[in-house]
Amino acid sequence: MERRNFIKTTGLIGGAYALSVPAALATTSSLTNSVAPEATFWLDGPMRWAQLAFVERDPGHYDPDFWLNYFKKIHADGALLSAGGIVAFYPTKIPLHHRSDFMGNSDTLGYLVEGCKKQGMKIMLRTDPHAARQDVYDAHPDWIAVTVDGKPRRHWANPDLWVTCALGPYNFDFMTQVNQEIMEKFQPEGIFSNRWHGHDICYCEHCKTNFKAASGLELPKAADKLDPTYRKWADWKMKRLREVWSVWDAGIRKQKPSARFIPNGFPDKVMTGKEADLFFADQQARKGLTAPWANGKGAKELRSTLGLKPLIGIFSVGIEEEYRWKDSVQSDAEIRIWVAEGTANGMRPCFVKFGGDIYDKRWMESVAKLYEGYYKNEKYLRNTAPMARVGVMYSEQTDRNYGGKPWQQKSSDHLDGVYHNLVESRIPFDMVNDRLLTPEDLKRFKLLILPNIAALSDAQCKQIQAFVANGGSIVSTFETSLYDEEGKQRADFGLASLFGVSYDQKVEGPLRNSYLQLRNDAKNSQTQLILKGLDDTPRIINTIYKVNVKPTANATFPSPITLIPTYPDLPMEDVYPRVAETDTRELYLRQVGKGRVAYIPGDLDRSFWQMLGVDHGQLLSNVINWALDEEPIAAVTGPGVIDVNVWRQDKSMTVHLVNLTNPMMMKGPFRELIPVEAQVSVQVPVGAKVTGVKLLMSGQSPKFELKGGKVTVNVPKILDHEIVALDLA
Repeated sequence: MERRNFIKTTGLIGGAYALSVPAALATTSSLTNSVAPEATFWLDGPMRWAQLAFVERDPGHYDPDFWLNYFKKIHADGALLSAGGIVAFYPTKIPLHHRSDFMGNSDTLGYLVEGCKKQGMKIMLRTDPHAARQDVYDAHPDWIAVTVDGKPRRHWANPDLWVTCALGPYNFDFMTQVNQEIMEKFQPEGIFSNRWHGHDICYCEHCKTNFKAASGLELPKAADKLDPTYRKWADWKMKRLREVWSVWDAGIRKQKPSARFIPNGFPDKVMTGKEADLFFADQQARKGLTAPWANGKGAKELRSTLGLKPLIGIFSVGIEEEYRWKDSVQSDAEIRIWVAEGTANGMRPCFVKFGGDIYDKRWMESVAKLYEGYYKNEKYLRNTAPMARVGVMYSEQTDRNYGGKPWQQKSSDHLDGVYHNLVESRIPFDMVNDRLLTPEDLKRFKLLILPNIAALSDAQCKQIQAFVANGGSIVSTFETSLYDEEGKQRADFGLASLFGVSYDQKVEGPLRNSYLQLRNDAKNSQTQLILKGLDDTPRIINTIYKVNVKPTANATFPSPITLIPTYPDLPMEDVYPRVAETDTRELYLRQVGKGRVAYIPGDLDRSFWQMLGVDHGQLLSNVINWALDEEPIAAVTGPGVIDVNVWRQDKSMTVHLVNLTNPMMMKGPFRELIPVEAQVSVQVPVGAKVTGVKLLMSGQSPKFELKGGKVTVNVPKILDHEIVALDLA
């Protein structure tokens, strides 16, 4: 399966030459996914999904017609329904496949499937193979997961159940039979499996034998990503899960060629994008200190490998904190913002309700209103191409192979800092997987941001160098490219020739009471751009850690930002700089052909995320804008925090505005939605004619100005989600 779907074309964007203009900026566009012919219906398939996750007592206890009526009311065109695994909700004939004790002679699942099909809905059925009852344990103790001390693993939440081994006969043999029976009986469009991939390291006889045969090693005693044996086990586990996926998918396709197995949470996004014709993203809600844009971030990461294959975003109406209360509900505002973030980033919404009984109905009208708006504007949500010119790289291999040293802790904060900064800066952007860096993968981007992408292979470094040689720009931070793909430290950065600096054998920090000196040069426009918004101060706080570097012999740099070294912060009498300023640069800017390169030796992105310092955010935004060196596709002005995403459809172009302005932005749930207004300026695709402008979610047709190839429109009120749509001829 091909993973990409972006049209190849060239042209002008707002008068500036583009590397290669994406399909979004051409007057017409279409998908170029290569998928099996029998599966192409998914591309035009369901847009609004409903998931009902049965509990065992639902049969005979809940009202299925209530749910069918609700599905119809909200214009749901896809249903994800629980079928089997831990509990069968139909009259299964497979020994040890536990049939609901409450079902009697009825067919709970069959009734709902038939009702959904009569309403024209597509059906996906759900299994959950992660736990089993005592009779399974008694008949096949080898199917049960084993802990490191050799004990069969009891379920952590329900001690009456046993946790199954995901990599042995229970999944390969027993669940294959379950899948076959489900497909034969109901002929769904596919089977989605939850918690199918196992929990922790399993020490059962099958895992011991199979891992030893594959690696020659004993199973690792603990999960330590820097332990070579654990790494081999992680690779082996991924291969075994891929085998499970392949076995289940082949059996499902045999029963119905267009049907698919959907593996929830497969631990390799590139493999997911390559093999899956559609995908359900189980990102149900936020908890703790999760930012509300996290749903959009997950969507962006998956779309970087799936392209525009259908991505369905499962969202929970229940509360997702550590201690789960699944029969209670989230606030209206929290649900709306989470769903808006997913939809704005290309996901098709799918609510999930645990249990057919309803104790709290407050969520139902919220979802109905959301789905009604999406239903009325469906043609504007069938995206054919993303339009972002900025790509933010994320690295699964860095996550796996990097860490252990003090300055490498909380390494995910680098990406979160860049992500949040781009949202605050209202710059449309997408994510880029570091294993998909071919010219075809990158041709639609002008700028790549590498937030401490520490582990890169020589081949990946050459791909990034080629991107810059072709006119692209990059912004890199901290230890980017200092390690190879396995996490082995290099003598120098793999991208040293681009950075124009070499590693000077040391990482400093944490830097207490250290500062960045701002050297303003009124005659230098580059310096003015880098220091924009920082005019009234000679210095700002430094990053928490910094890599020591030295310029290469043939590299010259401007020096807008230099180091003020650490000095005491106590006692108060000693709080003064011992060295007033230095010539040590803390930002390296280069013009490389038609591209620009910015290297920041400090952990500016991570420091920004951890402190949310205004000055750090301003500096990071300035560096990104300098490197981008072109006008944005959409510019949004006005108060508040607004996440901006831009898409192309067959006969239109849309700008999604998600209003994150809220005192509960960094610790949910939202209590209320606080409206903001905005002015939006959008570059019109080359050769296109604007025939109208709409505000889709509020149902308005506002006045707009068309001048210099740009449409400007005032959006008087953004509550949670507004979509500015340009109809194009």
